[in-house]
Amino acid sequence: MNVAESIWNKLTRVVVFLLLLAGLMGIGVWYLPLIRQNVRLRKQLEQLDRQVEQERQTKKEQEAAIQALRDPKAIDRLIRNQLLYAKPGETVIRFEEPITNSFPPR
Repeated sequence: MNVAESIWNKLTRVVVFLLLLAGLMGIGVWYLPLIRQNVRLRKQLEQLDRQVEQERQTKKEQEAAIQALRDPKAIDRLIRNQLLYAKPGETVIRFEEPITNSFPPR
């Protein structure tokens, strides 16, 4: 009887251990989709954070450009440089790149 009781005790312990293990695995399988969704949402959040930072940088650059254009001298300089306008009595001199005999890059 002593041997039979020890075998049943061991089998009971093994069954309890396997039931606990199955329960833990069941909980893991139950929460696995939520964990995957959480990871996906975190990646999406990081991507959106990077996009927001890029948009902030663009906004800062555009505000600086707008602020620079509020100065009449800056507008005058911009018109002269980009549109090649001149005030009456001024002469505009343009420098062009020299023409080379080399082959164009492919």
